[in-house]
Amino acid sequence: MPNRWTGNQHGRGITMRLTLTEFLTLDGVTQGPGSPEEDTSDGFSQGGWFVPYLDEDFIQIAANWLGEADALLFGSRTYVNFARDWPRITDPDDPFSEKMNGLPKFVASHSLAQAGWAPTTILSGDVPAQVAELKRQPGRELQIHGSARLAQSLLGAELIDELRLVIAPVVVGNGRRLFPAGGAPAGLRLVRNETTPGGLAILVFESAGLPTYGTYEPGSSRG
Repeated sequence: MPNRWTGNQHGRGITMRLTLTEFLTLDGVTQGPGSPEEDTSDGFSQGGWFVPYLDEDFIQIAANWLGEADALLFGSRTYVNFARDWPRITDPDDPFSEKMNGLPKFVASHSLAQAGWAPTTILSGDVPAQVAELKRQPGRELQIHGSARLAQSLLGAELIDELRLVIAPVVVGNGRRLFPAGGAPAGLRLVRNETTPGGLAILVFESAGLPTYGTYEPGSSRG
């Protein structure tokens, strides 16, 4: 268990929930939402697709989500990008920078030797087991932002409690997806849905274990 975790007084006696916030296109792509240069791996050339749909309504929703965080969890690619950008934001009126820079951070990585965006702890080895241990600590939310590859592995390990999917009304055709072919099946329960003036669809799901299945019979009543 990483020794930097100190918990949060607001969450004493309550174990952490692991939440995922992910930006997606209508065809499920998560890669490079913020700018054309954000992530060009595998020849991806359509980065920045999320930006045209940002509006004040969503910024407030996202700020409210971040306000529930007691720690942040990242994959290595997202961590490197965030560690480069967020410390540069010093505007006291920015709704995110104080929390992003000040909260305890954990990065799942087998390649990073050090992490300079303090306070950060590197998780290596059996990452799902270490994340499960983090979830047993007192607090409110341990939040994943982006980090689709990490999210896929933790979804497969049934560790994510809530998915906050923010879907932009755009189809890009290729790129890394949150739910790739061959991924682990999962059942979800819709707990919130809304749209913003800019056209974003926000779907919030809770984990519901494995999927359930049935056979539709025409003329039958669900009662």
